[in-house]
Amino acid sequence: MTEVIVTRKGQVTIPVEIRRKFGIEESSKVEIAEQDGMIVIRKRPSIFDLAGSGAGKGNVDELKRMLDQMRNEDA
Repeated sequence: MTEVIVTRKGQVTIPVEIRRKFGIEESSKVEIAEQDGMIVIRKRPSIFDLAGSGAGKGNVDELKRMLDQMRNEDA
């Protein structure tokens, strides 16, 4: 466990080892949540992190059918 200091403005510095391990770079987004009485910091995935994550999970015909259905509902 690494100890960090909270500044007067409530800011903390994420240690470089942790930033490297989780790919947190300048302008990366993180979310802070309370979980079981603890503060949890999670890296928010970027669109680039998600690229290819849906590969093989659907087929073109099914997607076209769903799009046609949504278009009909909007009409």
